[in-house]
Amino acid sequence: MKKSIRYFTFLALIAVMLSTSCVSNKKFTASETRANKLQRENADNLSRLNDCNNQVTKMNEDKATFQKQNEAVLKDYASMQNDLLLIATQSKMTIADQAKRLKSLQDIIQAQTEKTNNLKNSISKALMNYKTDELNVYQKDGKVYVSLAEKLLFKSGSDVVDPKGKAALKTLAVVLNSSNDFTVAIEGHTDDVPIKTKMFEDNWDLSTARASSIVRILTKDNGFDSGRITASGKSQFHPVSTNTTTEGRAENRRTEIILSPDLQEIYKLLYQ
Repeated sequence: MKKSIRYFTFLALIAVMLSTSCVSNKKFTASETRANKLQRENADNLSRLNDCNNQVTKMNEDKATFQKQNEAVLKDYASMQNDLLLIATQSKMTIADQAKRLKSLQDIIQAQTEKTNNLKNSISKALMNYKTDELNVYQKDGKVYVSLAEKLLFKSGSDVVDPKGKAALKTLAVVLNSSNDFTVAIEGHTDDVPIKTKMFEDNWDLSTARASSIVRILTKDNGFDSGRITASGKSQFHPVSTNTTTEGRAENRRTEIILSPDLQEIYKLLYQ
């Protein structure tokens, strides 16, 4: 009997121990799970805190940059005001003086325009006997252009001016010598057909040589002032027509005499 009691008592103790062990294991597992959750939440909070700190740092940097830019703008504005004040202080011109200068400038421009128109009309009248496919007189950008076709001046591939071309240049020189208000630029032009001869390496050579020939005739033969004239070759690179047709290439083979008004009076008035 005593043995049975001891046996059941032993079994009861074992049951209590097992029960206690299960409860402890469950609590431990639950605690561990909660600890892991807290660690994750803590890591997330730290990450958000770092993001906030970074944003605050960037805002401070942006604010500093804006302040520097604003200071630079204010500095430039102050400098501009000082410059304007200095100009206003140094200027000796009254409003009436400025109006007078403007009127003088307008008068000079108007007089120069009239001279240009008169020169163009005089040249057109002097050369009226020549055909339109031989020469053309027109105005562009305040300048007078006399465009002379190759057929009037030169044989193909040559820089020697034909007699008919010399006669036209002599007539033109009479008009040019009657005025000191213009400078003259001679430009030689070709088509895009390549040339290579004993005389000329390429179209650059030919166009430049032709322009120089015109200059010599106007100055040496007809007395035009050498200090008011220049020569240049443009080769094939400034066409006025297509180079794909015979007619277009003929238009491109030309020598242009460009008369530009003397602007010295205007410059003096503007910068005095």
